[in-house]
Amino acid sequence: MEKLKDFSQIVDQAARGELVFPTSVNAALRLQLALADPDCDMEDVIRKVLGEPLLAARTVALANAAVFNRSGTPVTSVRAAVQRVGFRNLYTMAAAMVVRQFGARIRDDHLRRQADQLWRHTAHTAALAHVIGRKLTSTDPDTALFAGIVHEAGGFYLLSRADEIPGLLDDPAEWMGAAQEIISREMMKKMAIPEPVSQAIVSLRGATLTPPPLGLRDTLLLAKRLSPVPSPLAAGQGHPSLNGFVEDNALLDQILLESADEAASMSAALLV
Repeated sequence: MEKLKDFSQIVDQAARGELVFPTSVNAALRLQLALADPDCDMEDVIRKVLGEPLLAARTVALANAAVFNRSGTPVTSVRAAVQRVGFRNLYTMAAAMVVRQFGARIRDDHLRRQADQLWRHTAHTAALAHVIGRKLTSTDPDTALFAGIVHEAGGFYLLSRADEIPGLLDDPAEWMGAAQEIISREMMKKMAIPEPVSQAIVSLRGATLTPPPLGLRDTLLLAKRLSPVPSPLAAGQGHPSLNGFVEDNALLDQILLESADEAASMSAALLV
């Protein structure tokens, strides 16, 4: 009964827009919100990145990751790194750091393992979405990559709160469904996720694929289905069949190969 009361309080807080964010995400969140401004200034962005050592290190690491360093020429400064990856990809990195920090502060061993698995699922889903958008669904690849990075933000938030309230997530029937959707929606608002991306993510719950796959939601559904690492928060949920969606085995093999390289590269660059 007490656990149900605790969970109800968390959902009520989310519904009121009062999600509890750890102080460790503040620098990345400030950078993300600054980059969401279409009039953001390059010098201001560079100052914000330089003002936080972890952000600076991750920005340079991302710029040197294989997904952005096709030439193999390393960059060694924040300015060159920002110029290489661009504002859109820096925005994605900042969002990834926000999401990842929720898992990084978890103390319980079981929940930490779940958070690590959720991050690996996130990295693979984002990389797959990036490739699928480019090769299959005619969806902007950078938008697909970003959506993949933040699509489990609500899950990371729940895991971080479960670390404070033991047993909170023991019964999926208590938190999956409408409560999960409320928390996911509010996380999207708190992180200033653009509405088209937010809608695609929220609509994933209970969604089914109808051929041909088109748009951001279908891109994410396919990416989640193809991810070699399942979400620990979706145990027991069946995956839709891929029949009629990726009939070309050579194309499927290419998608899996390219995305695996991208996921490894991203995980190394963004690991915090």
